[in-house]
Amino acid sequence: MSLLSDAMEKCVMLDKRTQSDGYGGYVSTYVDGAEFNAAIVFDSSMQARAAGVQGVTSLYTVTTSKTVNLQYHDVFRRAHDGKIFRITSDGDDKKTPASATLNMRQVTAEEWELPHG
Repeated sequence: MSLLSDAMEKCVMLDKRTQSDGYGGYVSTYVDGAEFNAAIVFDSSMQARAAGVQGVTSLYTVTTSKTVNLQYHDVFRRAHDGKIFRITSDGDDKKTPASATLNMRQVTAEEWELPHG
């Protein structure tokens, strides 16, 4: 076991579903999707705090294996406490090279609340 794998915890993708509301519109709901493991770290640096004051909400770094490719605006729930996160970057932007022995991707995320529909 490595320190990185020790920091990983179970998470669940939330898949957006839309259906007719019966009145000509639609409603969106989120349903549980695939499970994956991630290390989620809150960024409490001075730069992050200053950005937060200016309205930037990407205050978490989410690290996964390269097989998990989270994309901008993907939504997931951390299993142990139910906290929901929305991805604010793309998984293709920050990953270890194929030749590296370290197998990881990183994205930024914000805490998020599911819209009520």
